[in-house]
Order: sequence, then structure tokens, then C-alpha cells
Amino acid sequence: MTTDIQKRIHDQVTTHPVVLYMKGNPRFPQCGFSANAIRILNALGVKELYTVDVLQDEDIRQGIKDYANWPTIPQLYIRGEFVGGSDIMTEMYQSGELKTLLTNQA
Repeated sequence: MTTDIQKRIHDQVTTHPVVLYMKGNPRFPQCGFSANAIRILNALGVKELYTVDVLQDEDIRQGIKDYANWPTIPQLYIRGEFVGGSDIMTEMYQSGELKTLLTNQA
């Protein structure tokens, strides 16, 4: 089953240009870190955001941690590449690096 979950995650992050694994959904984030991630992406004007609510699927919740070898949620992927969690997103947003990364999504 683990390989099925890893394949599902791989398909999600490679099919959509911007993917956020989060607790809750963009309208109702279920933790402050997920809310922060959504605020940043909204501030940057991300329109094609694909979100996955890890609270709805325990296999995905654990599987995404294994996929990125990253222990926390949220996790942001841009064009199939793991970017980071809420703290990294905040730093990249403040430095302008995240905007550059998102602007170059083609």
C-alpha cells in the first residue's frame, strides 16, 4: 500500500503546478501553519493551487512525510519539487524568492 500512496503523491505533485498539503482547506485551514501558507500563496496571487487535506486521509498524511522526508505539514510543491513548510515559505516570501519561483511556473 505504501507504494500506491507514494505513486498517488507523485502524481499529484507532478500533475499540478502548485500543490499544498495542508490541514484543512483554503477556506478553513485547521492549523495556524496551514493558514499562514494559504495567506502567503494568496498574497502572491497563486490561482492554480491544488490542495490536499491530510486530515481526510491518514495514508496521505503519513505518506507525504515519507515522500519528502519532511516531518511536518504543510508542505509546498512547485512543479513537482518540494519547497518546504510554513517557516521556509515565510522566509522565501519575505526575501522575494518564493514570488520568483512561482512567477517562473510555466
